[in-house]
Amino acid sequence: MRIFFILCALLIFLSGCATTYQPEGFTGGYSESQLGDNIFQVSFRGNSYTGHEIASDFALLRSAELTLQNGFRYFVIVKSVNDSSVSAYTTPSQITTTPIGETYDIAMPSASNTILCFKDKPEGDGIIYDATRVTQVLKKKYRITDEQ
Repeated sequence: MRIFFILCALLIFLSGCATTYQPEGFTGGYSESQLGDNIFQVSFRGNSYTGHEIASDFALLRSAELTLQNGFRYFVIVKSVNDSSVSAYTTPSQITTTPIGETYDIAMPSASNTILCFKDKPEGDGIIYDATRVTQVLKKKYRITDEQ
C-alpha cells in the first residue's frame, strides 16, 4: 500500500498541476457524506501542488453547492479540520552521477467541514454562510464555470 502512495505522489509530483475543483479522483478532489437531513460532511483532498488555502476554499465551495443542491440557503460550519498528509520519495541512485538518491517530502493538503444547513437564516453569533454568495465569490476567485 505504501508503494502505491509513493507511486501516486511521484506521478503527481512529475505532472506539476494542482488539483482542480472536481469530484474526488486519482489526483484528489471533493467528496461528501450526508449525516442527517440537514447535516453533511464535506472534504477536499489536494495533491502536492495544491495550497492549503485552495483546499480550504474548495471544501467551503463544495459545502455551499451541497447546501443549495439540497434545498437550503444558509449553512454553519460546526467542525472544520485542515490537515496535510506527508510522504517521502527518494530518487534512485546512479553510480556515475548521484551515488545517493535524493529524498523529497511531498505534502498533500486536505480540508474537511461538517456543516449544518438551514432554509432560513438562523439566529446566532457564529458565522452564518449564505451559500449563494459563497458560491459566487469562490467561483469568481478561481475562475470556475458551471460547465467544468
